[in-house]
Amino acid sequence: MIMLCIVAAGGLLPDAEGAEYFGDKKYGENYEEEKVWIESAATLPKFPSTESFVDYFVSAASPNKYSIAPQTISVAVDGVVRYVAAVKTPGGVLNVSFEGLRCTTKEVKLYAFGHADGTWSKSRNDRWSAVRPGSYQATLFKEYFCPRGVMIFTAGEGADALRQGGHPLVK
Repeated sequence: MIMLCIVAAGGLLPDAEGAEYFGDKKYGENYEEEKVWIESAATLPKFPSTESFVDYFVSAASPNKYSIAPQTISVAVDGVVRYVAAVKTPGGVLNVSFEGLRCTTKEVKLYAFGHADGTWSKSRNDRWSAVRPGSYQATLFKEYFCPRGVMIFTAGEGADALRQGGHPLVK
């Protein structure tokens, strides 16, 4: 009698191959279509004065001085933190650029270069590229604008992180 119940119950169980599917998707596949990311238009900020920049530490291995103009930080709905960065060499050369960081993909984009007369030249390379380990963008990503890989909520949060020497979630 017990043997008959087990055999009968065995006929009710789905086969292993059929149990892997539900509807037309395999188990574990997303049911929503993947959304296509669309970048918001980036407008060039007013060229910041050199006095407004806030320095931040990148590495003892680099003799350069790194700074961000806090008033230029923006957090957009497209998930990009945009800012004006400055790199000053020991010889006094100052390189200013308008850039963006995508926290979800750990990518950086250069929008424009600054000139000594306070004007911008748009970058010819309009592609996103991976943040290079050890770069100043890697430091901005990890310690200021994308702590734990999550984008800051407001520009003020990024400016505060710069003034405090790092984001509170990283310390």
